[in-house]
Amino acid sequence: MIFDSILLTLGRPMNKRNFLITAALSAALCFFGTANAAETLKIGASPVPHADILKVVQPELAKKGIDLKIIEFSDYVQPNLALSDKDLDANFFQHLPYLEAFSIDHRLNLVSAGAVHIEPMGVYSKKVKNLTDLKKGASVAIPNDPTNGGRALQVLAAAGLIKMKDGVGVNGTPLDITDNPKRIRIVEVEAATLPRALDDLDAAVINSNYALGAKLNPTKDAIAIEAKDSPYANVVAVRAGDENKPAIKELMSSLHSPEVKKFIGDKYNGAVVPAF
Repeated sequence: MIFDSILLTLGRPMNKRNFLITAALSAALCFFGTANAAETLKIGASPVPHADILKVVQPELAKKGIDLKIIEFSDYVQPNLALSDKDLDANFFQHLPYLEAFSIDHRLNLVSAGAVHIEPMGVYSKKVKNLTDLKKGASVAIPNDPTNGGRALQVLAAAGLIKMKDGVGVNGTPLDITDNPKRIRIVEVEAATLPRALDDLDAAVINSNYALGAKLNPTKDAIAIEAKDSPYANVVAVRAGDENKPAIKELMSSLHSPEVKKFIGDKYNGAVVPAF
């Protein structure tokens, strides 16, 4: 009786057998259409080199049914907050010490899904060609966030400009400087603004992503550069528990491909170094 009512409603001749076949085919098409629909993965990233690297893996992920949406950010704060608030599925802009410190300070439950590359931090100047040429009392800027600031101080220490208290590592601050023969004035500045501030400074220690964005080549323009065995590998961050999601695993597999390694080597000529 139910089939008869449906057939009558359809208003065209169709026997019960044909109706059942048609219904089954329709259900199958709906199922496979849903199954084959692309999964959207939203990831926040700094424009250079992070977004550039992500664009390399977009076509491969699309073949696997993952629509990678890249949202660009120009700061080091909003990408983590947006990730925690579930406005993003992942982000790619920071090294692991920064992620860990930020998560503690802001009480966020974010973790690394894997390391991709290292951006050696460099010292830049428009006034001198060598750090030894800096005059007494010269102003040298570093990033004002704790981990990158401490890292920048270690770069200056490795270059022989200052000495730091033993053991402070990335947590060092200007207060931990134990020897400063040139009486360098350390100026703490937001990382993203450091390239623009070079005109008003004697030198600045700049993260490579911001240097590259300002058309500065770390391997050619820096007057001192961090060692390539730096532990500050840039990672893909996700909410804790999401690192094992299939789409995230596919993303990391694509980012660790030979194609990405070749792209980094060809594009950045040592200014960015693969970490896999």
